[in-house]
Amino acid sequence: MVKLHSTQPKQANYKVHRALIDGATTLELDNGITKDGHVVHDENIVAEKCQDTRPAFEEDPEFPYVGKYIANLTLAQLQTLDCGSKRQINLPLQSIYPGVRISTLGELFSFVECADPQYHIRWDIESKINPVHENQTRSPQDFVSKQHEIFVNSPYRNSITYQSFDWRTLIAMKALDRSIPTSALVDLETVLTSDNKTSPWLAGIRLDDFAGEMEIQIASAAHSIGADILSPADIASDPTLPDYIPFTNRSMVDYAHHLGMLVKPWTVNRLSIAEQLLDWNVDGIITDYPNMVRRLLVQRRNWPVAPKYPKKRVSECLNQHLKKARPLMGVSSV
Repeated sequence: MVKLHSTQPKQANYKVHRALIDGATTLELDNGITKDGHVVHDENIVAEKCQDTRPAFEEDPEFPYVGKYIANLTLAQLQTLDCGSKRQINLPLQSIYPGVRISTLGELFSFVECADPQYHIRWDIESKINPVHENQTRSPQDFVSKQHEIFVNSPYRNSITYQSFDWRTLIAMKALDRSIPTSALVDLETVLTSDNKTSPWLAGIRLDDFAGEMEIQIASAAHSIGADILSPADIASDPTLPDYIPFTNRSMVDYAHHLGMLVKPWTVNRLSIAEQLLDWNVDGIITDYPNMVRRLLVQRRNWPVAPKYPKKRVSECLNQHLKKARPLMGVSSV
């Protein structure tokens, strides 16, 4: 069974709600660490997604918070933000939920536990860390220690894959706890540098130290750090176009499998790309549209898929979650 991973923007609680109903098998979400050590979503606060409402306390010198990095803000400051009222330009069908604030990872686990009492759902949890601009995020050790503490105390302890573009965090997580699967995220930007120096994203590893073409080198490099999964980019144009050159190709998939790794490309939002990847026997597909890829698996491939979660139960759990989360301006029932 191919695993369908659903990605999550700022309105994580609502997107998780939708992903469960749409039949995703894995929830993929980005994590940042606040100034006071809380694990929340994403890396920075952008005006396209969130808006300020008020300062966390009178005459707060950090206010307004939009435009700042999560590593430089406290949880109290973040929770004054309204991250549900804006519809992003590139997501014209996005629903809006005025007053929704950013959830912590623990709050999100609690919501999904309500909707998923048998603990079937799996998680891909990404450290949003920047090795190029280190003052914009917390350190690799901060990410690993803070997230690991939540992982091991979660009912989803055995269902979490830890992933990152910054391979330093993958190495650190394996050193701390080898039982947690790691996934090496990679794209063209993080493996290549303009001056042919070692990429800061790959924990000091150089692709040129491995034999073969670049796709083989990438798989070898990920294997060398003990990654269980290779998760390469596949956001290229349509395969039918004459200038189509995939970053993820059959050779990369085959060689990663040869090395004993799974392959789960991201973010696959074209069914033509999904069909090609399925022909290459990938192990999972990370997508913004799990319902569409699920339909492809059933209608075109006649493949088994995981059961969907009951909409009524998921919606009731979401409403309970929102009451506990104390949204800023109140949110109507789903």
